[in-house]
Amino acid sequence: PNKLSGFHDFARAKLDEKLVLSVLASSDAPDRYLESLHPQNDAYAALKDELAKLRAEAAADEEVVLDPQLLLKPGGKHPDLPKILRIIDRKADSSFREQHGTVLAAFAGTDTYLDELVPVIKAAQRQHDLNPDGIIGRRTVGVLAGETKAAKIEKILLAMERLRWHPSHWGNTRVVLNVPSFTASYVENGVEKLNMRTVVGTTTNQTYFFHDEIEYVEFNPYWGVPNSIMVNEKLPQLRRDPGLLDRTGYEVYDRNGRQVSSASINWNSVGNNIPYSVRQKPGPSNSLGELKIMFPNKHAIYMHDTPSRNLFSRDVRSFSHGCVRLEDPRAMAAAVLGISKEEVGKHIAGGKNNRKTVPVKIPVYVSYFTAWPDLAGNVSYYDDIYGRDAHLAKALGLVDNARSAGS
Repeated sequence: PNKLSGFHDFARAKLDEKLVLSVLASSDAPDRYLESLHPQNDAYAALKDELAKLRAEAAADEEVVLDPQLLLKPGGKHPDLPKILRIIDRKADSSFREQHGTVLAAFAGTDTYLDELVPVIKAAQRQHDLNPDGIIGRRTVGVLAGETKAAKIEKILLAMERLRWHPSHWGNTRVVLNVPSFTASYVENGVEKLNMRTVVGTTTNQTYFFHDEIEYVEFNPYWGVPNSIMVNEKLPQLRRDPGLLDRTGYEVYDRNGRQVSSASINWNSVGNNIPYSVRQKPGPSNSLGELKIMFPNKHAIYMHDTPSRNLFSRDVRSFSHGCVRLEDPRAMAAAVLGISKEEVGKHIAGGKNNRKTVPVKIPVYVSYFTAWPDLAGNVSYYDDIYGRDAHLAKALGLVDNARSAGS
């Protein structure tokens, strides 16, 4: 997988081909042995079941196809609106019907997005954890109508391939960060205790794809400003205003570790290889917020708080420089440390930088699955925000061609 892009980081899987052939040659049940080489976790099993179900279903006459680029605001018209209302009606539970059934029935055939229909659309958006803005756009259409079965099958196959890169056994206690769903979940002894929204990296600053172990939580953290941010964002500002860092809660250190004033530096003479390290002091405006949860890795990816809370209300949440911002960081910190949120608050209250080691290292999977099951086996589908599915599908096609007879 590492050949797909620099954002993939997995050790090469080890396979003793000679041993495998020996076992197959002597086994009375070679099929069961080959099955044992598949990932042995519930997620893989759920995806396999979903794949079989989709392949068995008749696709053509069941599907409602909608314009994926549809954008409809109140007062507008579109021929797909009756289809959308039909889908909402088909999926409605008794509570939804009690509130909105009369309106759905009254305007079932209209192609005009009337004011009476806005509460129906907003309610449907809330049901699917979307921003209830009443605008029928690409995200709302995608979630309400779902994807074609062919598209779902493709995403499942790619998800199953990606699962093969991770450890076969995920561990009964774990943290899973799934970038396409913009979520972080904490599972303890096989039970999901937390599931929260996240903000992940932009297309340019993508969140990497790897797995590691959580080691500690740091409270009231300093933020070491990466060189890329210094060059691309801070340096142009400092050339206009050299004292900016001094006034806004940053510390600057030279190569000898001595703290210097940013106002004393001639930033116009500084190039892309900045000879200073810069960090932001703890405080309410710190980019990492109150805490960060660390699983030290060469990509400098970790989970953290943020003062920019407004971004969590958006449906698409790819705004960070690569790290994962948490909607409820205190809850996640308490979970991995095995303490209460109140105790987490006490560590933060003093305002001093401090850290606490987790009692047992917890696996963390920084993952990328556009099809992913919950613990009950229900599979959800997500947009391919980084365009990785097409690259993986192409790579798998090339592998198939290379393995075919006569290649």
